[in-house]
Amino acid sequence: MRITLLQTGKTRDPFIKEGVEGYRKRMVHYAPFVIETVPDLKNSRNMTMKEVQAKEGALILKKVKPGDYLILLDERGKEYHSIGFAEHLNSLEGRVNHLIFVIGGPYGFSEEVYRRANEKFSLSKLTFSHQLIRLLFMEQIYRSFTILKGEPYHHE
Repeated sequence: MRITLLQTGKTRDPFIKEGVEGYRKRMVHYAPFVIETVPDLKNSRNMTMKEVQAKEGALILKKVKPGDYLILLDERGKEYHSIGFAEHLNSLEGRVNHLIFVIGGPYGFSEEVYRRANEKFSLSKLTFSHQLIRLLFMEQIYRSFTILKGEPYHHE
C-alpha cells in the first residue's frame, strides 16, 4: 500500500520541517511514503473562508484519483488509541492500493472534499495548528508501523 500525506501550504517552522523530514525518512522503511504539498493560495487575504476552502479543495481533489482511499485529518473525525490506529492501518492493507491522508489549511475542508473522503480521523479533541499537526501525524503513523512490526518504539 502506498501512502501519501497531502498538505496545504508550505511548512514554515524549521523545527516542524526537521521533525517531519526525520519521520519521513523512517517511514520509507515500512511503506512507500511521500509528502505532497498543495501550494499556498495567492491573495487569500482578499477571500472569504468559503472561497479559500473551495479553492484549496479543488487543488486537493486534483491530486486524488478515483481508486484512492482518502482520510481527512479533521477535528470531527474518529479518534483512536495508537494501537487501534495501527490496527486500522493494517486492516486497509490489501484492500487499498493508495492511501492519502490530507491535512487541510487553517479553514478546514470544502464540502466537496468532505463528500469525497472515505474517512475522517482526529488526532485529538484539542485544536492544533495545521502546521503542528504535520509533525504529530508523522510521529503517529511512524508509531503505528513500529507497533505492527513489533518493534520497541511503543510502550504499552
